[in-house]
Amino acid sequence: MRTLKMKSAVWGGGLLMVLFVAGCSASPSTRTAEPAPANPPTAVVVPTPSEEPPPPATEEPADTAAPVEESAAAMSVSPNVSTFASGFLAPRGLKFGPDGYLYVAEGGVGGETETMGTCEGFTSMFAPFHIGMSARVSRVDADGNRTTVVENLPSFQDQFGDVIGVSDTLFIDDTLYAIVSGGGCSRGFEDFPASVVEVLDDGTVKAVADLSDFYTNHPAAAGNEADFEPDGTANAIVEHDGSLYILNANHGGLDVVTLDGQIRRLLDFTATEGHVTPDTMVLRDGNFYIGTLSKFPIVPGTAKVYMVTPDGDLSVYAEGLTAVVSIAFDEDGRLYALEASNVEAEYPPPGAGRVVRIGESGELEEIATGLSFPSGMVFGPDGELYVSHFSYGGDPANGEIVRIDVP
Repeated sequence: MRTLKMKSAVWGGGLLMVLFVAGCSASPSTRTAEPAPANPPTAVVVPTPSEEPPPPATEEPADTAAPVEESAAAMSVSPNVSTFASGFLAPRGLKFGPDGYLYVAEGGVGGETETMGTCEGFTSMFAPFHIGMSARVSRVDADGNRTTVVENLPSFQDQFGDVIGVSDTLFIDDTLYAIVSGGGCSRGFEDFPASVVEVLDDGTVKAVADLSDFYTNHPAAAGNEADFEPDGTANAIVEHDGSLYILNANHGGLDVVTLDGQIRRLLDFTATEGHVTPDTMVLRDGNFYIGTLSKFPIVPGTAKVYMVTPDGDLSVYAEGLTAVVSIAFDEDGRLYALEASNVEAEYPPPGAGRVVRIGESGELEEIATGLSFPSGMVFGPDGELYVSHFSYGGDPANGEIVRIDVP
């Protein structure tokens, strides 16, 4: 399952893809794909972009960034929500680094090159794609100033306006890793597969693992549903015992990646849970907590949070949630869930996103409401929640990060 995906120009981000692909019963495209080159390389080689990506500012104060698209819904957020920084390109996963700065994975804006994809024998229901090297990772200081850490990474925008590029980041000590979900032949990037990469000090990346190759050769138990793609949609990354754990929302898999590039599957959600679209993950007390988007149309109360042990044992930790796109625990061990929508709808409408805290008896307490197209969420060193906002709605260049004062 990809992220959120809409059949409307109102939507425009990679989170949409996961959402749409997650639960729609759409038919695959009947167009014929271009043939793929024989034996595509498994190493990540950053090609020279065919067009210039939007030039990111080196130090961009929040008040000079691109204006955020306003609407009645956007103006009705709860009073404890404020804009922290803006000027992001489809912001997704959020992590605080060892330097205390906030790191933002950005999907980008796609590009000018149109392609049907280049996987041999595969056609996508989301083609044609407009691709470019516009995905990136940004760092944000305490005053909301954005700095580009790495750029020129694969980004694609599909026929529905959804964008996918970099989906999440992770630090191991002082080394930054990123998931480049926008790559792969199904999107037209035959020289840059969907990958885990290490970000080097000079602003370039080094391949760690070829996710496209693994996903192609290890299909989900549920089989080739209409929205499955060879390159999947890796959507979340955490570290445990020196290995990287990657959550593939599109295929419903939790996979283990060693730093020398070896990959194995720990759990296939589709084997027992069906097409639930696991799209967010945190590690706590040695276990993995994984939230689900569930299927579309949205039915309130059908999303869950699972607990998965390092041995792959699966159990339900919380339920009664709706369209979960991110989760987090506070210092007291209380679980918070970010919902793309809390109302019944074909797709998440603007202003329907919220953050809830799950009580000991499973009751939901609203923490923040009125959010529009949110995706990532993390607690900051100040104890406040930071949420990527306008992540997939409207112009992908209008993304922002909001800060939520947690009662």
